[in-house]
Amino acid sequence: MSERQLSDPITMRLPMDVLSEIEEIAAICDRSRSWVFVRALKSYLAAEGREIIELAQARRDIDNGLGEDLDDVIRQVDAIIKGAAA
Repeated sequence: MSERQLSDPITMRLPMDVLSEIEEIAAICDRSRSWVFVRALKSYLAAEGREIIELAQARRDIDNGLGEDLDDVIRQVDAIIKGAAA
């Protein structure tokens, strides 16, 4: 199995209560603090981080003329509904 490529070390300051929880989780799981950090960051990136990236892409799409006007979409939906009811 190949080794995962790692970045250079990163230094950051944390609120003491957050660090305390990280250390407690690491001890309970018999893992390193880095392991807990990576798991937490992956979880963040999969949820909120992904949403931020997708919203930024949507804004770029709109700036590039790839969006649809909401009023036009509503008119199209209304026409489909009226056609289905006929």
